[in-house]
Order: sequence, then structure tokens, then C-alpha cells
Amino acid sequence: MPPRVDLVIVFNASPGKTFSRSHARQVAQQAEQQYVKLLDALQKGALRAVGKRGEREGQLLVLVSCPGPLLKRLAFRERHSDFVSGLPSKHPVGGEDLESTPLSPADSLRLIHSYITASEEDGGLGVAPQSDEWNRVESIMALHDHAFNDAWIRSWTTSQLGFVKFDQIKEQFGESVALYFSFLSTYTKALIGVSALGTGFYFLAEPYSTVYSSLLVLWSITFVEWWRIKQRVLSVRWGTRGSFRVEKRRAHYKPIAWWKRDLRMVTSIPVILFFAAILASLLTGIFVFEAFVTQLYNGPGHRLIGFSPTILFTAIVPRVLGIYHSYAVRLTNWENHGRHSSHEASLTIKTFSLSAIVAYLGLALSAFVYVPFGEEVMTFVQTYLFHRNTTGVKSWASSVLSTFGVGPTSTLAASATSEGIPKQTSKGFWETDGMNARSKLNPSRLQDQMFAFTVTNQVVNTFLEIGLPFVLRAVDSFRNGRGLSFSAPTSITSSAKKKRVMFEDEASGSEVAKNANGKEEREFMESIRREVALPEYSLFVDYSEMVTQFGYVALWSTIWPLAPVMSLINNWLELRSDAFKIAVHARRPIPSRTDTIGPWLDTLTFLTWLAALTNSALIYLFRPTDHCKPIGTSLEKHHSHLNDGDSSTRELVFSAMLVALAASHGYMIVRVVVRHVLERLLWKGSKEEKEAERLETVVKVQYLKSLGVADVREEKRGLAEKVGPSEDEEITDGVKAFWEFDEGLDEIQRVLKDA
Repeated sequence: MPPRVDLVIVFNASPGKTFSRSHARQVAQQAEQQYVKLLDALQKGALRAVGKRGEREGQLLVLVSCPGPLLKRLAFRERHSDFVSGLPSKHPVGGEDLESTPLSPADSLRLIHSYITASEEDGGLGVAPQSDEWNRVESIMALHDHAFNDAWIRSWTTSQLGFVKFDQIKEQFGESVALYFSFLSTYTKALIGVSALGTGFYFLAEPYSTVYSSLLVLWSITFVEWWRIKQRVLSVRWGTRGSFRVEKRRAHYKPIAWWKRDLRMVTSIPVILFFAAILASLLTGIFVFEAFVTQLYNGPGHRLIGFSPTILFTAIVPRVLGIYHSYAVRLTNWENHGRHSSHEASLTIKTFSLSAIVAYLGLALSAFVYVPFGEEVMTFVQTYLFHRNTTGVKSWASSVLSTFGVGPTSTLAASATSEGIPKQTSKGFWETDGMNARSKLNPSRLQDQMFAFTVTNQVVNTFLEIGLPFVLRAVDSFRNGRGLSFSAPTSITSSAKKKRVMFEDEASGSEVAKNANGKEEREFMESIRREVALPEYSLFVDYSEMVTQFGYVALWSTIWPLAPVMSLINNWLELRSDAFKIAVHARRPIPSRTDTIGPWLDTLTFLTWLAALTNSALIYLFRPTDHCKPIGTSLEKHHSHLNDGDSSTRELVFSAMLVALAASHGYMIVRVVVRHVLERLLWKGSKEEKEAERLETVVKVQYLKSLGVADVREEKRGLAEKVGPSEDEEITDGVKAFWEFDEGLDEIQRVLKDA
């Protein structure tokens, strides 16, 4: 039977890039000193620790196991900390013993991980990965329970239409992962109603229905407020409500004044706005190029030029986001947050703010620029290309087109007048006829974009999460002569250089070495090395995907009411694919306690407010009216009320802005009402509210008992007993007679006789 290993510390002893032999020896000595210091810290902390070779040269795997008595001590210490911090606990100090209520695997791993990484001031060992003191500690990870993973994946079968319970997920992976799956399940259930609603309005009602849009906004508000109460209920049920109060301090935290930290947070705002402006400009430029310029080109390769915006987007936008993310990480570290939750919340807001621009700006430009002002923009592009700045733009367009292997741009219509662009009289590579150009505007662009975002993108994301890792493993295995293998990857290939590393803590002697290198241990170590090679699991990616999808449904499904249906189908698969990803494609998540989804709840709230604005504006702009008479282009026929001229279009857009402003105020009123009603229905008087009050009372009673103070109910039973006079109290005969003579019954009987 393999030994029980709780955590694995990945240590990098590789010297890296060195400039000389003396420098290499110096780096190696520093690595040795830090490794010895690591083992010493773990063993002095009463943990079992031993170093084993990793797969690549210089990688060391320090296997850590926590003895039972130490784990009990850590559990009681946490309960004491919870009690002092005022957390309602099902197991207060002095309550049940650990034998009757054993720790779950997640609680055990969390306690051990917290003990290792917490600062010495917080009672830990202070081994924080990537800190200044432990810069060679790459990460600390837990090993998968493969028996549980197999059973978990089998539970998510295609025949199972319901939703599994999440207590087992909590016991195995911790409250943070369980809370995510609960959120995903709750959100998926909420999509059922709006999917049925959207399907009915898509087939039976006119486009841009006011009723559907209003119900959609009401649904989004109700879901967010429903989840706000749901997570509170779960936090009470799981005993994590208020867990932020007992968070350990970050190892990188350095105490500073509160105003300095707030000032640093404010300082990061201009950086965010700067990158947001750059990203918005790039996306707008790509949008104009894709929606207008590519439509005007008729030369060789004009069918291929349609792919150029996608290539530009793929080549530029991810790099900008990558550069911004590096600055966001540095800014967040500079802000010097004391707790991991506030640190992650700050980084999440910074990162998702620009991701939301990428996700929603294209639809916003199409809805509020392309459709209302498409003809004006097309005319402006033609005028700018062929009349006002012909030479410079021709040169620019020629260079862009040549990049994608299409023909030159020199053959253009020769004449243009100051009044406008005349009809093309000779064949050229560009469309210069105004009417023909306007006819190329795509009237179903909004619906096509919604289909791409809610169907195509989600299919691609599922493949990238589940299918691509298998493909990469097979390619890696085939390239290194091992045949096609889809098993979990190792850190390096089998043909890479390996080196035998001996440690002071390893046993010596031929017999011991023979036993230590037995078949069972080799298989066990190979399994560990495969898990070490896996990437860490990130809740941010999964939350970001779901919150972005919620934005598509709440903000834009008025354009295409089938979007909730597609999201429902995707999420039914997402519940299973995320479980599969955790069990197969990622390291086991380190459990953590939490009582909320954090900044994502604020993001959802903001999106519901934005949904009220966008839906009201979309309905006002695009809802068909009886008095409209479609003329001209196909775009005008689809949006017939935008045909009264440029000035009326501008007035309509301005009016739509006023309608959106009014909708913003209406949203605030509706949200207050919905929150009040849901609080009364789902929380007030619920068993979770009573349980929270009971747990608080139990904690206080336990504390009073520890001080020798009796319970009020116990004291009440003793009050009825006869108590003699105190030593300093003397009762004379007259006073005693005063207290013994009662006139009440005599008076009542007299009144009864008179009646």
C-alpha cells in the first residue's frame, strides 16, 4: 500500500541561466541551503517530509504527511480562532470530539496547507511559494483521490437530467469549488424558464418584443438576488458564514496605513482606463475594417479578405490582454492587500473589466453604430478612401491587402466629385458606387454575432477545455516515440535528460534502497509526477465564462431570443465538462473556505443594471412600428424606423439614451422590490436563518459555561426553591405579617358577590 501523502511541494533546484562556473556553484549552494531549510522547517513543525526526484532535471518533489495528533491540534486551533472571531460553528470549542465528527478530506488538506503557508505570526511555518524567502518553491499541490474522481465523473451521466448534491464536492474539494458548481447549477436551472420564454417569443412574437425585454430584465434581477440569498443559505449550511474574518495574512503583505493602500488602488485606475482605451480603439478599428472596408473590396482574393479581421484580432488582442494582465498583477501586488480574498477580488475586477470590453464591444458597435449609422459610416469610408486622402489610404490599404496575399489597390474609379461619390464607370478593385455599397450592409449582423457568441464560441471553448489537452498529449507522445498516448502528460519527455539526486533525508544502504525503489513505489511516484505536470485549476476562468455568458443573455438576447436556449444546453454540458476538467486535466484544487462568490456577484449586479439600459435602448431603436414605411436598402427594411433621414436617426438615438436613463432609475426601484420580496420568501423564517441564530446562541452558551455562569433556563428552575434570608437581612414579626397577609382574593370575591 502506498504511503499517505497529503501535499506535494514542488521545489526547483535547477541553476537556470548562469554566467560562469563559480556563479553556477553559488546558485547551487543557495538552492541546497533553501532545500535544507525547507526540510528543517517542515520537520520542526512536526510534519513528515521527504524529497524525491521530479521528472525534469533539478525538479524536486517534497512529499508531506501530517500525523493525526498534529491534525487534531490544528482543527481545535481553527475552532478556537473561529470562536474568537465570532463565526457560528457547528463544532464550537469544547464541542464534539473529532472521533465522532471526523474531518473531511478537504478540511484536512486546507488545515495542512494553511499551516505550511501561513506566516509565523499567524501560527504557521511561513513557507509561501514564490515569496522572497522561498523563491525556489514553485507551488504546493494536493494529490487527486482517483476513486472519488471516477465515481464523480460516473455520476454526471447523460441519462441524469437532474443535478447532483454538492456536499460531496465540498468534502472533497472545499467550499470554494462546491460554491462554483452550486452557482452553475442554480444559473442553469434559472435558464430553463427564460429559455421557454425566449423560444415562445422567437416563434410567435415580433422581433424586439417589449414584453420579452421587460421580462428578461426582471429575470436577470431576480436571478442575481436569488443567488445572493442562496449563497447565504449555503454558507450557513456549510458553516462558512463570515469566514473572511479568519483569513490568514498573505506572505507578501507588509503593514501600511489604510490610506496608502486606498491611494494605490486609486492610482491603478488610470492604467486600467489607458489599456481600456487602447483595446477599445483596436476593436473599433478591426470592426470598421471588417464591417465596411472588406465589403468595398472587389479585387482578387476578395473572399479571403473576409478572414483578415479574424487574423488581426487573433494576432493583436490576446497580446494586448497579456501585456495588460502582467501590469494588473504587478499593480495588485503593489496595492499590498492583507488577505487573499481582497487580493483576488482586486485582480479579478481588473482582469474581467477588459475581458468584458472584448466580449461586448462588438455587439455594442453593431447595435448602436452599424445599424443606425451604417450608411453614413459607409459613405464616410468611401469618401475618405477615394476622395479626401486617396494617396495615403491607397498605400495603407495596399499594404494591408498584400499582407493577406490579395491584389493591389491601384485600379480605382478615377473620378470623384466634392458632392459625393459617383457611380463606378469602370471595373476596379473597390466598390465606389454609393447605392451598391449601402446594399452590402448586413441586416442580420446582430443575429449572426449572437449566434457566433452563444453557439460557436461555446463549442470552441468546450473543445479547448476538454478535447485539446488529449490532442496535445497524443502529439507529444508520438513525437517522442511512445506512440499515441492520451494519458496525463509528464513534465518532460522520456528522452529528456534525467539526473539522480541524493538527499540527506533519503535512507542509505542497499537493502533499504531496494525496498524504496520497489515496483509499488515507482508506480506511485510516476502517478505523482503525472499530476505535478498538470496545470493548476483556476476558478477565475470558469466564473469568467459563466458571467460573460450571463451578460450575453441579459444584455443582448432581445436581439436573438434563442440565446438562453443555447446557453442552457451549453451549461448542461458545462457541469459535466468542468467536473471532467478538474478530475483529469488539472491539479486537485487546494480547498479554501468562502461564503460568497466574491466580486463576481458585484459583476452580475452591474450587468443587470447594464441590461436595463441596453434592452430599453434596443427596444426603442429597433422595435417595428406601424407608421414606418421601409425604403431603400435591406438594412432599412429590417429596421424600418431608421429611414427618415440622418437628423431623425440622430434624434432617435438621443431619445434612446434618455429612455435608457429612465430605465436605469426604474431598475433601482425594481431591484429594491425584488430583493425585499425574495428576502421575505426565501430567508425570513427559513430553517437556515433559525440555524444561524441557534449556532450563535450555542457559541455564547458554551462561553458562559466556561466562565461558570449557568444557563438562564437552569437558573429559572432553581429560583422556585425556597431561599432563606441572607445574613444581613432581619425580618421582624410585623414585617413578616405584612408579607403574609394578602387582600387580593378577598377583594375579587367581594366584587363577584356585588355583581
